[in-house]
Order: sequence, then C-alpha cells, then structure tokens
Amino acid sequence: MSKLPRKFSGVARPSELSRTTLIATQGKALKRLLITGASGGLGRVASARLGHLAEHIRLSDVMPLPYTPPSQAEFVQCNLADADGVMKLVEGCDGIVHLGGISTERKFSEILDANILGMRNLYEAARAHGMPRIFFGSSNHVTGFYPQDEHVDLNSPYRPDGLYAVSKCFGEALARFYFDKFGQETAMVRIGSCFEEPTDYRMLATWLSYDDFVALVERVFDVPRLGCPVIWGVSDNSRAWWTNETATYIGWKPRDSADRWEATLKAQGKWPDPEHPLAKWQGGNNTQDPIVKED
Repeated sequence: MSKLPRKFSGVARPSELSRTTLIATQGKALKRLLITGASGGLGRVASARLGHLAEHIRLSDVMPLPYTPPSQAEFVQCNLADADGVMKLVEGCDGIVHLGGISTERKFSEILDANILGMRNLYEAARAHGMPRIFFGSSNHVTGFYPQDEHVDLNSPYRPDGLYAVSKCFGEALARFYFDKFGQETAMVRIGSCFEEPTDYRMLATWLSYDDFVALVERVFDVPRLGCPVIWGVSDNSRAWWTNETATYIGWKPRDSADRWEATLKAQGKWPDPEHPLAKWQGGNNTQDPIVKED
C-alpha cells in the first residue's frame, strides 16, 4: 500500500492515496452513517440535517437523546471508553461523523476516557470494519494560545489552551497515524464556534454557521480522494485568523459570514478590553481556565 510523503500538504495525489471504501465517493448515498455525540448541541444539528447523506443514520451518545430522532435513525447508547461497545457501534457503518467526547475543560480522567481512549477505540473499530471515512470534530483550541493578531495556517505548530485541547491534538495525531499506517481517511476539522449566530466579539472570527457546517460534511463524504487533511471549520468571516489554502481541493466554500453581526454586537456593548482574553488570545477565555482537579 502506497503512502503519502511525510510532508504531504493535504493536496490529493491519486497515485499516492489509498483506496477509500466509501460508496459516497462514487456519487451514491452512504448505507449507514454513524454520528457520535448525538445528544450534544452540534450533534443535534447533525442528526437533524445530515439524514440525506445516508439510507440509515445511527446516532450514539453516552447520554440518552434529549429529542426524538429522525425517522430513519436508530439510537445506540454507548460509552466511547468501552472498546467492545464501540466495536459493535461501528459495525455496518460506511461513514462516521465523530462529534462525541468531552467538549470543555474537565477532569483529566474524564478527558482521558472520552477523548483519548475513546478516540483509540473508534479508530480500532473503524480499522476492523473496512475503514469508513471519518469526519473528526477536532477543535480550534489546539492553537488557542496564538495571539489574535497572528494568522495561523495548517502548518502552524500546536499551541493548545487546555487539557481538552491537548486531547484534540492527540486525536489529530492518532488520525494521521492511522492514515499513514493503514490508509484510514479522516477530515480533521478544527471546528470554530458552531452556533446559530455569533454572540460575542471572538465569534466574529471563529463562527461557523450551521449551513456551512452541513456543506463541509457533505464535501468530506463526496470528494473522491480525501486523504487526511486538517480543515478549519469556520465561515467566511473577515476577522478570521485561519486559512484553508492547502485544503481547497475538497471543494468546500463557506457562504455565510459573521460580519453582519458586528454592528449589533458593538451596540450591545460586547466589545472587550484589548487585554481581555476574548480580544487577546485565539482561544479566548479557555486560556484562563484552571486545570480541573480530580476528586
């Protein structure tokens, strides 16, 4: 099996990429799409808006669903730290949108189970079941300690702003390892702030609209050759600090922008002092969060 060169920039080279097992790459719907973290905020959006990608949707979370799932969806309650449970969860799926795990700064033991052991369990299950393509919900916080006046590209070193962010650095490294060693394709999407609308100063740079999120997922499962790119999940915001120049080959072009909320946020007084974390660091308030102590 051929491998990409170590300095692969993300540009697809058909002669160097491994085969994908996805029927979606041939313009057809997936048979079964797994969405982890389905009980969370973004998981709920994915559950409601990604049904057109597959004949069947399998939703999963460690918590019960707080809503009624779509008609073609099934729900499987699963703890990502349970290797056997995750192995069964992935069986029969030919695409995975991985939004599960801890999404904020928490005790390291919790982060370890969900984001590190859980990530390893998911990738081992994928390897055992035909290596379905994966959309991995990484985080913009992997570069949270860059100042806001510095633009960051896909070759910039990690500067995580907490242990949660460190776990996402691990997740990206694991995804790259499984691609280089086994050919497992993954889009490592550093999601910005994916909400209905931006609500503070920092989100004028980091906001990702729901429509742009859905369009990005569509492209990840439709592009003939994916590889293992890092992609900034951010809308077309003029204040954005991140660029996707080496991932343009997937064909995703965000259409929304946080710019139209700038005047509103100013009028609401949501304009921090220049030394406030929301205006100083790309990770915002996360840079000031303490490490959560174990009991």
